[in-house]
Amino acid sequence: MAEMEQTIENHNIQLPAGFRFHPSDEELIVHYLKNKVTSSPLPATIITELDLYKYNPWELPPKALFGEEEWYFFTPRDRKYPNGTRPNRAAGLGYWKATGTDKHIFSSCGTKSIGVKKALVFYTGHPPKGVKTEWIMNEYRLLDTTIWSTTSKQKGSMRVSI
Repeated sequence: MAEMEQTIENHNIQLPAGFRFHPSDEELIVHYLKNKVTSSPLPATIITELDLYKYNPWELPPKALFGEEEWYFFTPRDRKYPNGTRPNRAAGLGYWKATGTDKHIFSSCGTKSIGVKKALVFYTGHPPKGVKTEWIMNEYRLLDTTIWSTTSKQKGSMRVSI
């Protein structure tokens, strides 16, 4: 049986036949987001870095390096106000609105929270009269405040979204 490789269009990434990218929440936090924030090597360069808030959600799939029904992006954390903590989630022709409660991501030993997962839904228009769409994004953030404060002064904090 011959081994085949998949080449991702417009990118120099070679993946083995049968490759699937379905990381767990913990894997996204520990192996991708934390490594990205600390400028450590990533296990695979499969997640695109772009400011997803400059686009409508339907414009994002072709910009991803990989994915068919889920797409992964590193995106800078934009603030609504320069000295505030409130995130700016305006995007394209609408905005991303948080829904539900934040879900803490625990280490595999189950005792330490290592990050937060937040669900967001895209609305077209302007709040509060926006129209809900079927586009959903999961946002992952680190909890380690030392990483956030150090990085925010140098590069801006990052988050991974799908």
